[in-house]
Amino acid sequence: ASHVVVSLVKNYPNYLIINLDKLDYCASLKNLETVSGKENYKFIRGDICEPDFIKQLFETEKIDIVLHFAAQTHVDLSFWHALEFTYVNVYGTNVLVAAAHEANVEKFVYVSTDEVYGGSIDEEFDESSPQRPTNPYASSKAAAECFVQSYWERYQFPAVITRSSNVYGPHQYPEKVIPKFISLLQQNRKCCIHGSGLQRRNFLYATDVVEAFLTVLKEGKPGEIYNIGTNFEMSIAQLAKELIHLIKKTSSESEMEHWMDYVKDRPTNDLRYPMNSEKMHNLGWRPKVPWKEGIKKTIEWYKENFHNWKNSEKALEPFPVTEPFAQLSG
Repeated sequence: ASHVVVSLVKNYPNYLIINLDKLDYCASLKNLETVSGKENYKFIRGDICEPDFIKQLFETEKIDIVLHFAAQTHVDLSFWHALEFTYVNVYGTNVLVAAAHEANVEKFVYVSTDEVYGGSIDEEFDESSPQRPTNPYASSKAAAECFVQSYWERYQFPAVITRSSNVYGPHQYPEKVIPKFISLLQQNRKCCIHGSGLQRRNFLYATDVVEAFLTVLKEGKPGEIYNIGTNFEMSIAQLAKELIHLIKKTSSESEMEHWMDYVKDRPTNDLRYPMNSEKMHNLGWRPKVPWKEGIKKTIEWYKENFHNWKNSEKALEPFPVTEPFAQLSG
């Protein structure tokens, strides 16, 4: 989301870009430093789960367009905090879409995930494929989609839903697999691989996803769903080996194995999320950044920016140790 905000501020000087964020454990305002002083950028700290605040925000700021990125997203964490994921992702979306509808916004883009489809070995998912989520995070995103779609069905509310592959690149809190492995290796620690490591993921570079969202803003039709995917796919074990090769400068299989630590798997771990993105291609979007270029830029960024989060060390544990939802207890 920070990449989208930066792009909008720089490319649309006549628009006021409002960045609403509650600054949870995974947030860093350093990601917005390049635009923080711009006249057409405004940061507001706030929570989408507070209806009165959100209603007032729409009334005072006269918002025309909403890009809804706000969510708890870490799958591992969702198994232990399923209720909180439901609260933030489902209830928060309901609050936001209700306020946006009341404010008569021109467009509402809900950012969902390929994980709502569930896993597949060979079936390629298109936008009409059934939702079969297999973890609390994906379930909460699928449920939130239903709320958004219901406003389109009932009110013709101009909502668009996107489902994207895994995103990687600068700015990402290092609980996610690519920055986690990069940061572990840069600290001379082993990559912690869940289960067999044979699970495959499609990876999209951040700037490609930005272009996709800008395309959806301009060309996306209300009531439609768009897959934002890539054919580039890699197993988690192969990902670890690629990063070991690039960071530790070795091609030796035995030396690579030395830097890989297999740990127990999470409760469910889908093997693949193959998606058909023809609908986005028809809007004129395709991913452009090759893996070798994107991963090189990402590695370089984490060398300098790993400590942009005060609790970044916690993110490198094999399983979540953070307590981001303490404020909800009681």
